[in-house]
Amino acid sequence: MVLDEGTLGSRVRDARERSGLKQGEVAQLVGLDRTVVNKIESGTRRVTALELAAIATALGVRMSSFFEEPTPALVSHRSHQGLDVADSRIDRILADAAADTEFLMTLAPGELDGSSWQSRSPAEPLERPDSGAASEDLARRARSVLGLDEVEPIDDLVARFSEIGLLVFAVDLGPDTADAGTILLRQGGVSLVNSHNKIGRRRLAAAHELGHYLVADEYTIDWRVFDHNTDIEARLDRFARALLLPSPGMAAEWSRLSAHHELRETVVLLGSHFRVDMATLARRLQELGHISADEAAFVRRVTTTQADIVDFGLRVPADLAGTTVPIPFQKAVLHAFRNEQISRERALELLRGTFADDDLPAPRTRREDEIWNFVA
Repeated sequence: MVLDEGTLGSRVRDARERSGLKQGEVAQLVGLDRTVVNKIESGTRRVTALELAAIATALGVRMSSFFEEPTPALVSHRSHQGLDVADSRIDRILADAAADTEFLMTLAPGELDGSSWQSRSPAEPLERPDSGAASEDLARRARSVLGLDEVEPIDDLVARFSEIGLLVFAVDLGPDTADAGTILLRQGGVSLVNSHNKIGRRRLAAAHELGHYLVADEYTIDWRVFDHNTDIEARLDRFARALLLPSPGMAAEWSRLSAHHELRETVVLLGSHFRVDMATLARRLQELGHISADEAAFVRRVTTTQADIVDFGLRVPADLAGTTVPIPFQKAVLHAFRNEQISRERALELLRGTFADDDLPAPRTRREDEIWNFVA
């Protein structure tokens, strides 16, 4: 693909801005003058292949990404530190995951081509919720789309969401960054969840991103200057709680457990059943009128102990722990690798360290005539 200098320069600029580096910092890393970097970005100076490779290394992106069509725009970020917290790292990792997904879609039809998603996903984006009641209704519709009834917990969010085209990756981004982000693709979408957070918050963040995906929330490439509608964030938080803690299921479990246990034991069992943290559970119980404000404050202070896990035989979920790569994406990588469309090194890179070299299939044994045809 041949690019003009202006297009190539703008892609370099976008990648630099996502990396959070200034032109002078990039220039220092690659051994160029800042004015040269400025001219490259403005398209008034040609960039050599060696310079472009050095710039890609400095920005932490693949050089080939400068020659690919940009991925669709960023949909959302979810940050516990507020919307003014700039975070270029999650942008970059999320953009890479989206670009890799679209790349694999071209190589592995049947794994990521969306044919199975389209049979289950809504034909059109669902309506954005404009009230608490609308958020509850959106959660009911989402559970129906996911094939869930109104009482059961969601055991494996990554697998469930993959079935309707939202591929959820997880990476430990540390404590000072956004909880999650989402990009809508031409088919399906990609979310990235910060696995540094505890399990309950990771699951809540993933559920929140599902809301953005289902309503195809308005998007922006540069979320730091986006006039974000904080109302939709609050309503999608309500949606996430209702999705993970459905009202009928909560009522049934609350009635069953509270009849035989005191409040602390009840919420420990309830939180384990629905795989949520105590802060989310307290908010939901109060939202549904099961407990008072004082009781909600008590529930937030409850900690599930090792003794609880043993005494009650609780399951300890591990959703979105460490680095998580959704199964359809893994299958697409293996498909492309087996068909010799990507190298072993590229396959391991796409799998983001979740596979060791020995985990990949052994190379195919070549027939003698294949070798002869190659050298002839």
